[in-house]
Amino acid sequence: MRSEFEVAFNEIAELRSLPRDIVLEALSTALVSAYKRDAGVGSSQRVEATIDPVTGRARILVEKEVVESVMDSRTEVTLEKARYYDPEANLGDTVMVQVEGTTKKFGRIAAQTAKQVILQKIREAERTALYEEFSAKEGEVMTGVVQSVNQNMVTVMLNNKAEAILPRAQQIPGERYKPHDKVRVYLLEVKRSSRGPQIIVSRSHRNMLRRLLEYEVPEIYNGQVEIKSIAREAGYRSKVAVAALQEGVDPVGACVGMRGIRIQNIVKELHEEKIDVIEWNPNQEIFISKALSPARVSGVYLEDDPDTGRTAVVIVPDDQLSLAIGREGQNARLAAKLTGWRIDIKSVAEAVQEALDNLDSPLLADLQTTQPEMIAEVRRIMDKRANNRAVMPEEFTLLGKFADLVQRRIMAQREAARQKRLAEIDAVRQTLPQAAFQMPVDVLDVSDEIKEALQPLGNVGEIMLRFLIDERRLRNLLHEAPSGALEELRDALDRLVVPEFIEEKAGDKAAEAGAQEETQAALEAEQPAEASEALEAPEVAFGDEVLPLPDKRVKETAPVAGVEPLIDDLIFDEEDDVDVIETKVSKGGKKSKKKERLQRRQIIYDEDLGEMVVKRRRKGSRKGGSAWDEWEE
Repeated sequence: MRSEFEVAFNEIAELRSLPRDIVLEALSTALVSAYKRDAGVGSSQRVEATIDPVTGRARILVEKEVVESVMDSRTEVTLEKARYYDPEANLGDTVMVQVEGTTKKFGRIAAQTAKQVILQKIREAERTALYEEFSAKEGEVMTGVVQSVNQNMVTVMLNNKAEAILPRAQQIPGERYKPHDKVRVYLLEVKRSSRGPQIIVSRSHRNMLRRLLEYEVPEIYNGQVEIKSIAREAGYRSKVAVAALQEGVDPVGACVGMRGIRIQNIVKELHEEKIDVIEWNPNQEIFISKALSPARVSGVYLEDDPDTGRTAVVIVPDDQLSLAIGREGQNARLAAKLTGWRIDIKSVAEAVQEALDNLDSPLLADLQTTQPEMIAEVRRIMDKRANNRAVMPEEFTLLGKFADLVQRRIMAQREAARQKRLAEIDAVRQTLPQAAFQMPVDVLDVSDEIKEALQPLGNVGEIMLRFLIDERRLRNLLHEAPSGALEELRDALDRLVVPEFIEEKAGDKAAEAGAQEETQAALEAEQPAEASEALEAPEVAFGDEVLPLPDKRVKETAPVAGVEPLIDDLIFDEEDDVDVIETKVSKGGKKSKKKERLQRRQIIYDEDLGEMVVKRRRKGSRKGGSAWDEWEE
């Protein structure tokens, strides 16, 4: 039969959802605190407590000094008793001695101290367990029950364990919450606090839409379809760019589902929020035109300026302008967030009118001589449109072609200016110490707000570069920092000492290369004379005579008497050159592959051809044995 202690112990562990070892540790700590409070032991004396989880028996061990006669039983013990616990104990040693019957003699204050310690340890263990449980689920979608609602936030109970806060800024606009309603929330952040983990959840975060798509679309969960980017304005509209990672899978169709059943489930969960699913394309022009859907786009022109950033000029038909911009600019704003480009939308008529007004500019002046008929026709169509007369579809097509022609000329000129600007920036970059581009922003002696604002630049070298070429961008980055941030940053850069470790590495490499050259020269000087002579004057047997072979390392060599110069090409190849070098560096008189090949070649005078030819001896077939008795030209 189980003891009362074991029953109570298991009840606490199950009720608090804590591991048994944590509860045992709390009880042990409580006994130690109670003993110190009851016996008046100082904190410097070592005290340990162990509890048997089955019988509930507690043992308290106290560190005591071994002495001949005990003056204070709380800190001293006799040698005889000490050797009962440690047979090798001697006078002057310290041993852990068990205190008998201590728990039964605890007074009211000691018992109250033990109770408080137990409760405190259990509460701390509960908070730690809750923090670890929910911090591991950070970034996931969970289902909770609304506990209370006020003007600033909604309290949600998660898993009947912890309360989470849904701030007003993380709520979907227009959505109403009532107590006991079940809601799905995105676990945004988990913080430690003195009262337990502080859990913040959200329903307006864009990653909640990502998680809902993963739950509803198996292709996304399995990795067949990837979500490239999400732009969301909670409660109104969202755009999602998806791409297929497996051939034959339609990413948009997989997300929408049959008859739109998958996307409709997400729309209902997000309070009837409109969701546009767009297929991602590596071509940024095509991707931007799709991001502006449902509007049709006539042309997209990209400009990546090093100072102002990436800008896309989009030209749309006149009847698609309001649709491309959207209500209060929502469609264009979401497309810009989705693609990462700043989008400037123009109608065809607006782009054509701007071009006609700037025909006298140096950029478009030559159009009046190269395209006079097109310009005249465009003027006629624009006058016709200004008088509210009907414009035919083919006339709109001509306006689109003219706008495209002008816009491409403008982009070509801006690209040339961009290349020139990049060359200037590169020239300025070369004047700065290269080591600065490897130093993080954290090395600067500035406030944390300034460091955080400068993180997009990445390193100290980029900050120095911006001071020289574009101080305006630094001011934009520091607009939320305290006043005087730019002057503080300039002073920090003036005080900064940039190490020259890159230059030192380059010097070390040069010294190492010089040492290698000296070593190579020393090795060449130590080669045997025979090897050098064999390299300088290679020979080959020709009948009864021995003829020197030409050295291919020398560009011009004297021809051998009676031998055509083409023999050089017949005898030598690239592999032969390598073998000659190997002959030079080899030691010990080992036979090289070069000599083996030369033994299988012979120069013979062919009477039929009337010239010298090279014949090579080849090995016979397996049936005929391994004799080297067959020759071929």
